[in-house]
Amino acid sequence: MSILDWTPLRRIRRNHALEHATIHLLSQRFPGLPMAGRSTPFGFYVYGNVPMEAVIAAAREALERLRRGERQWAIHPGCGTNYVASGTSAGLAAFLTLGLVPHRRRRDVLPLVIFATVLTLIAVQPLGPWLQAHVTTRADPGDLEIVGVRALPGGFVRVHFVETRGG
Repeated sequence: MSILDWTPLRRIRRNHALEHATIHLLSQRFPGLPMAGRSTPFGFYVYGNVPMEAVIAAAREALERLRRGERQWAIHPGCGTNYVASGTSAGLAAFLTLGLVPHRRRRDVLPLVIFATVLTLIAVQPLGPWLQAHVTTRADPGDLEIVGVRALPGGFVRVHFVETRGG
């Protein structure tokens, strides 16, 4: 059994997939509106100034789409996994580049570090979506079900919590 199948992680991964699918659908209905999400073993948060009815409808539709095998909804270009993969890779490229060149003044090495970092960012673009597909999300919802959606008290940005069970 893989660590990714450990119940709490499996639930987070399934909720993460459902979160992505929900935000994809909300983004289609509210183009240009900034949104974000965060998943837990018990559901996920949607941060964005959207009505609760829209979150409910999008979450239900997202779950149905995932159940029909529409796995592409589990991958989102704005996912933090993409940023972590890119940032880590670029940081390592900079670190290794600095370690490989003889000690010189930093400004002399800066163009080489920038080149290595940009080249790495281009090369690792597929890594974030691959990690989402194989590690951080699980597009098969299994017995995941939506228990309810509630608005949380907040400030400038509305926050909704989509509570789930199973998974």
